[in-house]
Amino acid sequence: MTDVAVVGGGPAGLSAALFTAKNGLDTVVFDTDGTWMHKAHLFNYLGIESEDGTAFVEDARDQVDGFGVDRRQGEEVQTVEQDGGQFRVVTDEDDLAIDYLVLATGANRGLAEELGCEFTDEDVVDVDVTMETSVENAYATGAMVRAEEWQAVISAGDGAAAALNVLTKEKGEHFHDFDTPADAE
Repeated sequence: MTDVAVVGGGPAGLSAALFTAKNGLDTVVFDTDGTWMHKAHLFNYLGIESEDGTAFVEDARDQVDGFGVDRRQGEEVQTVEQDGGQFRVVTDEDDLAIDYLVLATGANRGLAEELGCEFTDEDVVDVDVTMETSVENAYATGAMVRAEEWQAVISAGDGAAAALNVLTKEKGEHFHDFDTPADAE
């Protein structure tokens, strides 16, 4: 069974997938390649002096693939819904039951609305500091939660915050993801 489904393959979605998979959760990413990163050039991303957005996305995909993420390139999520204590994610090719859902679909908030997530007065998905929505175990990240204040490194941080909260819930204690030279790969 899949633990985490991430809908979206930009910085927020790939960041969430990286942290959950790296720390032992079975993770699937649905990536239709609609990320705005293909129109970007990164000068303002910590640790990157200058990189084309498409090259960045390709590097990020390689990194998550290296941690065993089931990345379903081109597979679009049609619907998401609560199903008991889980979520049901339906595509044209599959129907998955998952425990945690991370929505990282940029400014497209349709799936969050369909799921019944609350929205703010600015018409963005309402989340707490961990990026969890009003629907338990459903997270929204990046442009979905910001009114016209979008930036790649912020989106990646949103994805990481969601992943760390999922890991905290799974482990039953506050989770910290720090690699040290002895255990870094």
